[in-house]
Amino acid sequence: MIDSLTLDQLRILIAVADEGSFSGAARRLGRVQSAISQAVQTLENTLGLALFDRSAKKPVLTEAGRSILMDARQVIARTDTLRAHAGSIAGGCEPELALSVDPLFPQPVLIESLKALSLAFPFMPVKLITEGLGGPEQSLRDGHVLFAIYALLATGSRDLNVEKLVDVEMIPVVAADHPMAQAPEPVSQEVVEAQTQLVLMDRTPLTQNMRGNIFSTHVWRFADIATRLDYLLAGFGWCHMPAWLVNGDIAAGRLKRLRLAQSNGARIAMYVVRRHGQHLGPVSQWLIEDLRKRLGE
Repeated sequence: MIDSLTLDQLRILIAVADEGSFSGAARRLGRVQSAISQAVQTLENTLGLALFDRSAKKPVLTEAGRSILMDARQVIARTDTLRAHAGSIAGGCEPELALSVDPLFPQPVLIESLKALSLAFPFMPVKLITEGLGGPEQSLRDGHVLFAIYALLATGSRDLNVEKLVDVEMIPVVAADHPMAQAPEPVSQEVVEAQTQLVLMDRTPLTQNMRGNIFSTHVWRFADIATRLDYLLAGFGWCHMPAWLVNGDIAAGRLKRLRLAQSNGARIAMYVVRRHGQHLGPVSQWLIEDLRKRLGE
């Protein structure tokens, strides 16, 4: 019997509950009152439950009716979402916005763009993967994402379609109470080599031959930048970090920007990368253009 339940019956249940009467629901839906009453009765028979107490002048939801009403609202909301999502796909939008972004990319900018996107395309599902070094390219090559944002120098691969997006400033920093923070500047190569450097490691084989900016002989490796930041603040060592991520800690006196004999920082170019032949849909294009505007590039 439950298979005979219809969306129309659920919408009528919601209308009766919202309007407080069968006549009010009839006016709201443009139906005759008898059709409304019949639809509710059919729904009750289908479910085997009394949804309304009709002993008073106006129908009152029973306890079971209140519970079913919540379910009905959820079903109708999901149905409306499905309809809107199908409509956007039929209109040329990609079924899902799937992207991988290196965490070196300014996350506040990405968050603001995705907020705006959720308003412009409220029914668009989003899959966002944040991973560093070779991770974004691996996700792209494996077909898990439509495009990725990362630094090409991490892999050196040039067989992909790339467009410059922004330069990210990387600066050497250390906890303010770390001994290295008291060293005369520029900090000598001997001092740097004797200290612990906190570096990121790759889950993929794409950067296995890349040494990167490793200057110290003692290295601690981390799988993600957030954990590395925690240990940086705790005084375990020094490292290069994106300026946008640590400027607040520098201003608050928790971190100190270092001036090293070997390095005073660098700018890393971040690119929008996609596979050759992979055409981006209007939502992906909208997001990339919005990011460009916010970055001022």
